[in-house]
Formats: sequence, structure tokens, C-alpha cells
Amino acid sequence: MSDSRLFRILYDLLEKGHATAPELADKFEVSVRTIYRDVEALSGAGIPIYAEQGRNGGLCLLPDFILDRAYISENERIELLTAIQSISATGYTLGNEIQTKLSALFNLRAENWLEVDFSRWGKSDSDNAKFELLKTAVTRHKEIRMVYQNTSGERSERIVQPLKLSYKSKEWYLKAFCLKKQDFRIFKLNRISGLELSEQTFEPGTYPEPESSPQQEYMHIVLLFAKEIAYRVYDEFDESEIKYQSGGKLLVDTRMPVDTWLSGYLLSFGTLVEVMEPEHLREHLAARAKAIYELYKT
Repeated sequence: MSDSRLFRILYDLLEKGHATAPELADKFEVSVRTIYRDVEALSGAGIPIYAEQGRNGGLCLLPDFILDRAYISENERIELLTAIQSISATGYTLGNEIQTKLSALFNLRAENWLEVDFSRWGKSDSDNAKFELLKTAVTRHKEIRMVYQNTSGERSERIVQPLKLSYKSKEWYLKAFCLKKQDFRIFKLNRISGLELSEQTFEPGTYPEPESSPQQEYMHIVLLFAKEIAYRVYDEFDESEIKYQSGGKLLVDTRMPVDTWLSGYLLSFGTLVEVMEPEHLREHLAARAKAIYELYKT
């Protein structure tokens, strides 16, 4: 008998209210007889589980049943408190209150060993205010007005229906339905300005997550960095892509998205990076650098 399956059955009933034995058997890939043995084991452990007869019947828990803290191990309690502690860093205002209540319930003090701050240096107030407004829009299903700067340099006013906040690769993104484009879009939070919460509500849908990574063209690039910029190299590239060279230089073999962001990103390293491959990217950066020189030489 699997203890893990017993807890999964219990949590399934807590979440859905009831389920039939065949449904549980199919979900956990065991026989119906095994499910009934599991139910007997749960009942013997003091869990108020019972069977209802009739068309809409099935296995149920008493309506006022609350999962006792004894069913959660000490390690699981610590992990749960840590999770709540880290969520508070996103600007979730109830995080500290929930943490206090769970600490009291578990009779366990949360060790303050973890600190997470997603805001940028020097901009914590504006970043946190933006995050709080977007969180409100998502949870209350309210449209927002905003000005957005895209990677093509276009600045446009948008009205969107926010569905989800997503954190990926050191950046926050908003997944939403854009009324202007009449399609789902992903917006980088740092590029959003003029944010306003509308009183117009909407019926939230499901953001169509791709089955795999977004269909974006990636280019194979080989870069040679000077040792003086090593701190950025280790900040921004995976260790498996970096090879240490004689004299302290770093060779990076990677793949990067092909868009207007790429040349600006590489130019941000100045003379401390050399593009080794591909040749056409070397020529493109040389032309950009020459244009910058022409702009400033007078």
C-alpha cells in the first residue's frame, strides 16, 4: 500500500468534494478493489470518509473535515513556510499574515534564511507598485490601460485583459489578451508604462500555453569575452556554455534570439566582446558601431 497514494486520494477528495471508486482507480492506475482497501486504511486512520449511494454518489469526506497538522511532516511544514515567505517578496500583501498563522498552527517558527526581491536596484517602489496593480487586475479580472514599448521601437497604447504574471529568466512578464491586436500577447513588465486599472471587468479565459518553447528563430553564436567582463558572462550565460581560455578570456558558445534586441545587447559589452561566429553578425555590429561613431565624432 502506497502512503503517497493515500494522501493523493485524500487531497483529491478535499479538492473535489467527492469521487467514485472507478474514477480514482483510473486516475491512480490501480484496481477498484485497491481503492476500497485504501479507503478502509484512511478510515482506520481516523479520516471521516464515507460512501454515498445514488446517481451522484461516491466517496466523500465529512463537510467540516479539516486536515490535521499531524498529517504534514515537520520537513513539509518548513518547506511550506519557506514557500509562503518567498511569495511575500512578489508583493503579495497577505503573505506575512498567512505565514504568521501557519507558524502558529504548526507550532513552528519560520527561520528567516531566505530573502527574495524581484525589484530592480533603486526602483523597488515603482516595481512593487506596478506588480501590485497588475496582481489586482489579474485576480479581480479587470482590464488595464497601458503604454507599451516593443522590441521594434514602437510605442503604443493598449487595453488588455490580464490573465497571468510569469517570471522567467530573471524577468517578469504579463500574459494577457490584447484588445488592439485581438490576440493573446506577452508583455515584459519593464517596458510597460502609464499603467491604469480600469473598472471594466472581463470573463477570464485560459492563456494558450505552447506545447513547447515559442517558435522564435535562434542563432548559433560564438563570443569571446575579455576577463574584465567575466562577472557579466557568468551572470548571463549558462556555465555549460562557457569555456575558460588562456589569459583569462572566456569563450561562450550559445544560441540567441534573432531580433533587434540582439545587436544592442552585444554592443552593451563595448570592446570587451568579439563575435567570432557568424560572420554576418560581425559585419552587422561593425556597421552599427560605425554609425555610432559618425553620430558622436562631431
